[in-house]
Amino acid sequence: MTTDRTALLLLDYQIALGQEGDLCMAPPLAAQVRERGVVSTASKVLEAARAAGVPVFHIRLAFDPTYKLRTNRLPRFDGYPGNQKMKVGSPEAEFLPELAPTDDEAVVDKGCVDPFVGTALREVLAADGIDHVVLGGIATHLVVESAARHASDSGLQVSIVEDMCAAPDPALHDHAVTKTLPLFGTVTTADEVIGSWA
Repeated sequence: MTTDRTALLLLDYQIALGQEGDLCMAPPLAAQVRERGVVSTASKVLEAARAAGVPVFHIRLAFDPTYKLRTNRLPRFDGYPGNQKMKVGSPEAEFLPELAPTDDEAVVDKGCVDPFVGTALREVLAADGIDHVVLGGIATHLVVESAARHASDSGLQVSIVEDMCAAPDPALHDHAVTKTLPLFGTVTTADEVIGSWA
């Protein structure tokens, strides 16, 4: 795996989704993140990407103060404006501390599941000459799967780092990585990715 046209996309590694405690909005998902060691694995991949000069994009669900830029209008997203959750700058929308961006790494805020919808992500990748994206995130069957589908359909090569991902139910994760995600990219491991960048 060459690094000159590759980018690492870190998807929804946020306090509300991946850290157990008072700010957690998805306890089953956060529990799986802990049990699978997702954060420490993602940290190793992030460190390797930085060392290899691989561009890193940190993507999060973070609404504008009006919630008018929320592109997903399904009922399950309707609660966010009412409870003022996952707004840009709110503590629960922040990145997990271990995976926080540096000042020179891009942050992409989105108003739906898919990181390419309503954002400039695809255009920025094209402008930078990126043709291969390495994905890790939570949850596997939501943001990771959405990103893989969109990236593949828009002409990008896709690698999904299985041990950087988790879902609230292990069966959802397993189905995604064995049945769905292989249709849109290569399912790989952190060790394989790190080894290819060494």
